[in-house]
Amino acid sequence: MSDAPYHAHIYYQEGERAAAKLLRERLAGMPEHVGFVGRMTWEAVGPHPIPQFEIHFVEASLPALLPVIEASHLRALIHPLTDDDLADHTILGQWLGEPVPLDLSVLDPPGQNKGVARFGKSDF
Repeated sequence: MSDAPYHAHIYYQEGERAAAKLLRERLAGMPEHVGFVGRMTWEAVGPHPIPQFEIHFVEASLPALLPVIEASHLRALIHPLTDDDLADHTILGQWLGEPVPLDLSVLDPPGQNKGVARFGKSDF
């Protein structure tokens, strides 16, 4: 495992907002593993068709974070942050729970996004 940058998008429906808020608070309380916790959205944003929040962390923190996210029973997309936004959200991503159909048309073409420069700040 390395210090390669990662994102996780945690998705929730109307009846899951309380669980999402609790998970977000728990993750925010893990600064040794989570470098950034984004705001909770209440609508579709970017490629994400349902509400979500994102966290940023490094690959070495995956073993500590996966069980916490899995225990919430919320759906999540976990992916590296490379210079290929489309691949990050598709072939390089790992889903926990049932995948959410993303709007891939809004993602940057390979090699044209900011890649690692987006680490530590929201995409939205």
